[in-house]
Amino acid sequence: MRSNYNLSFYIESVFFMIFSRRKLQLLVMLLISLASMSIYSNKLDQAIAVDTATNSTAIQSQKKIDQLSDQTQKALTEYRSATRQTETLVMYNQHLRELVKSQVEEKASLKQQLEDIETTQQEIVPLILRMLSSLDSFIQFDLPFLPEERQQRLNLLKDMVIRADVTNAEKFRRIMEAYQIENDYGKTIEAYRANLSSNNDSVDFLRLGRVALYYQRLDGSESGFWNRETKAWEILPSSYRNAIRDGLRIARKQAAPDLLIVPVPAAEPAK
Repeated sequence: MRSNYNLSFYIESVFFMIFSRRKLQLLVMLLISLASMSIYSNKLDQAIAVDTATNSTAIQSQKKIDQLSDQTQKALTEYRSATRQTETLVMYNQHLRELVKSQVEEKASLKQQLEDIETTQQEIVPLILRMLSSLDSFIQFDLPFLPEERQQRLNLLKDMVIRADVTNAEKFRRIMEAYQIENDYGKTIEAYRANLSSNNDSVDFLRLGRVALYYQRLDGSESGFWNRETKAWEILPSSYRNAIRDGLRIARKQAAPDLLIVPVPAAEPAK
């Protein structure tokens, strides 16, 4: 019995020792695991901290990059705007230089014109007087058509040239206008009614430019023409009565233009 007890005790002791050793090993392994987990946890925390710091740094860097990009874009926009303004100012300054140059030239031209006006003013008055005198002589020696109208125009011009309230330019313009009217007489035909003499003897006159001037009594009983050589009216043969009458109708646009057979003074030889 005692031997069995001892064996049983021994076996229990062995099992106890084995169990105790395994327990100790498990404990040791547990401690090692806990230590490893603590080490890994610390490293993980450090890695997370590093990653967080890196992300924070990256965020700050990105903000700085975005800020620098905005500043760069703003600076580029301002540069382009300044460039456009500079080009505009260069073009405007060039235009101003050309404008100033033109104004200087215009100023010099006006100054020269003012100097020329003084000379012209001194020369224009004698010219006006000579033109008026020539017009008077021309009318006196011309065919005696529209004598009252032409003389009245001449008298108005004579009164105008001595008026102080009329500029020399206006005087010259009016005289040139009279010359133009006289010039137009030579290119037209005209029919009008007026007195043949001072006895109120009304007749129809026919003017063919400045070539010839005819008259015909209202009843057609007499026709005549102005003789340049004798400076007097001459009676035409009755054979010209119809031709003069047709000429009057053509001049009044009562008949179509047609050939007229009338006496025409011979052309004067050139001197």
